[in-house]
Amino acid sequence: MRNPYIYGYLPLITILLFSLTFGMYAVGESLQIFQAVGVYSGMREFLSDFELRVFLLIVFAIVFFMLFSALKLVGETIHELGMLFFSKDNDGATVSQARGGYIILFVGAMCSAFAIQFIYVLIGVFVITVFTYFIYLIYKMSHFMSMGSTIGLLIFELFMWTILLTLVVYVVLKLYNGILASLPFAN
Repeated sequence: MRNPYIYGYLPLITILLFSLTFGMYAVGESLQIFQAVGVYSGMREFLSDFELRVFLLIVFAIVFFMLFSALKLVGETIHELGMLFFSKDNDGATVSQARGGYIILFVGAMCSAFAIQFIYVLIGVFVITVFTYFIYLIYKMSHFMSMGSTIGLLIFELFMWTILLTLVVYVVLKLYNGILASLPFAN
């Protein structure tokens, strides 16, 4: 007997692991910035080094947890919308078939634990994991859809992510330029 919810806990553990690994890297970098700016000694008056590291880890892990949770929510919404447009599955068999891909994300999150000190390797592991999961998901969906529907789903998802990421980059650049323009020494 196979339980259909056997992979239900893996997304939470995956998000927690990625949040902790990115958070641990951010703690190391932020402590170096605090020392360079001269804030670290003032912070040490209130907290020991261990307490400060734990506090920063909790803060950064929560921030990354919110970021990765939001990405998961947006990704699943885009995928479900694409399936609404292109899939003819009325029983929901495709949803249960795709759950096996959670193992790919979990293995990637475990691999990220070995790359805590190197941000490019950490980002690379994350990107490769997500890309591999995406390929696996499209492959599994192709068993239940025609070739045209599979290509349509692929293009739809890539188009939606491109629009979303372009909007985020545009807003961040506008905000950055606005802040720089408002500084008095920028003239």
